[in-house]
Amino acid sequence: MLLYEHVSIDEYHSGLREGTCSCESVAVHYLQRISSQSHINALVDVYSEEVLQRARQLDQRRADGQPLGKLHGVVIGIKDVICYQGHRLTAGSSILRDFRPLFHATVVERLLQEEALIIGSLNCDEFAMGSSNEHSCHGKVLNPLDEQRVPGGSSGGSAAAVAAGLCMASLGSDTGGSVRQPADFCGLIGLKPSYGRISRHGLIAYASSFDQIGILGKSTQDVAQILEVIAGADAYDATVSSRAVPAYSKHLTSRRPWRMAYFRQALDHPSLDPEIREGAERFLTARAKEGHQVDGVDVDFLDYIVPAYYILTTAEASSNLARYDGVRYGHRTEEPLTSLDALYRQSRSEGFGREVKKRIMLGTFVLSTGYFDAYYSKAQQARQAIVDQTSQLFQSYDLLILPNSPTTAFRFGEKSQDAVSMFLADIFTVYANLAGIPGISFPIGKHTNGMPFGIQALADRYQEEILLQGCQRWYQ
Repeated sequence: MLLYEHVSIDEYHSGLREGTCSCESVAVHYLQRISSQSHINALVDVYSEEVLQRARQLDQRRADGQPLGKLHGVVIGIKDVICYQGHRLTAGSSILRDFRPLFHATVVERLLQEEALIIGSLNCDEFAMGSSNEHSCHGKVLNPLDEQRVPGGSSGGSAAAVAAGLCMASLGSDTGGSVRQPADFCGLIGLKPSYGRISRHGLIAYASSFDQIGILGKSTQDVAQILEVIAGADAYDATVSSRAVPAYSKHLTSRRPWRMAYFRQALDHPSLDPEIREGAERFLTARAKEGHQVDGVDVDFLDYIVPAYYILTTAEASSNLARYDGVRYGHRTEEPLTSLDALYRQSRSEGFGREVKKRIMLGTFVLSTGYFDAYYSKAQQARQAIVDQTSQLFQSYDLLILPNSPTTAFRFGEKSQDAVSMFLADIFTVYANLAGIPGISFPIGKHTNGMPFGIQALADRYQEEILLQGCQRWYQ
C-alpha cells in the first residue's frame, strides 16, 4: 500500500513523472484515509468508484504521452454548496436532501478541465450559515486536531478534510469568514478572493452580494495554482470580473517592502484572547524588523461591522431561500394539507433547521414595512461608509493585518446557545466581505491549549497576488 504525504502539487507531479506514484495509487490512499477517519464526519458523499476510474484514465493519458492538465490527478474536495452535475447536493439541509443538480458549477467545470480528481462533497453548516459546523443535517464535523472542538464554519468539512489528510486541498465558500476562520481553527491556509474574482455560478446562495468561493490548503503554491484555474470571467455570472487572471503561482516571490496597517481597536478589543494578541504583536514587530512600514490605525466602523453584516446577509438569505417551497424541488411534507400556503409553511418548517429559520425570520423582519428604513437602509449606508474608508486606507497601505478570530477553536456547545457570542466570533472576518476585498489566513502560532491560531492579511480588490506573496514569505 502506498503511504503518501502531500507536500505540494508540483512535488506530486514530479512523483508522477518519475513513476514513484500514480493517480490511482494516490486516490486509493485518500479513499483509505477517508474510511479510517470517517468519524470526523468531514465528507457527506465520497465518489469512490468514479474517482478510481478517472484516476486510471489519467494514468493512461500520462502513459500515452498526452499533455497534462494543470491539476492533473490533484485530489480535491468541494463544499456541499457547489453544484456537481448528477451528484447529490444538500447544502447541509434536509430541504435538499435528495437534490441532484443538472449542471456543473463553473469552478467544478474548470477543475475537471484541468484533470483534478473531485473525491467527494464536504460537510458544512446548513446553507453556509454558521461559525462552528454544528448546524448540518448530516451532523457536526469534528476538528481533527482536537475532536472535542469545532473545526470552524461554515466550511468546517472543507477545513477538517485537508487537516486530516483526506484530500490535498478543498473548496469552500466565504460569506463572512467561512473559509478563513475554519482555516485558522485547523491550522491551514484559507484564501477568500475579491468579490467577483471567481464565478458564483453553481454556488448555492446564502447572501449573493457577500458570497465568494474560496480555497483551503497546506501550501501557498497549491492555493495559487488552484486560484489560477478557477478564477476569471464567466458568461454565467454577471458579477464576475473580466480582468485577466495573473499567473499567481509564478509570482510568489517578493522581497520589496510593503506598507502595512493594523487596526488598533482590533488588537485592543476585549474579546481577543491575550495569547492571540501577543502572537499578532510579535508578527507585526517581526515585519517592522524586516523593513516593512507597520502602522497602527484607528477606524470608525469596527463596532458597526457585525450588526451591518447580519442585517444585510439575513435580508439576502430571506430572499434567496424563498425558492425552497416544496413544490419545484426539495423536501415536500407528506402531511395532508388543504391549501398551498399550508404546504409551503409545513414543508419549510420540516426542511429548514433552527439556525436557518432564525436567519430567515431576521431577514424578513428587517425587510418588512416600517423597519426597512430603520435597519436595512441604515446597514447599507454603513456598508458604503466601510467601503469608502477602506478605499482611503489602501491609498496609503498595501496590506491590512487583523486577527482571524477572538479565540482558538472552541469546544462543541460552548457558543451554540449564545447567538450574540457566536455572531461576535465573526467580528474580524466579516469586514473583508462587507468591503468586497480579498483576505488570506495563515498560521502564526500555537496556543497553550494546543490549538493553532493565525493572522489575516487583507489587500485591495483584485490584489490576491500580494496576499499570496505574503503568505509564501511568512508562512512557508
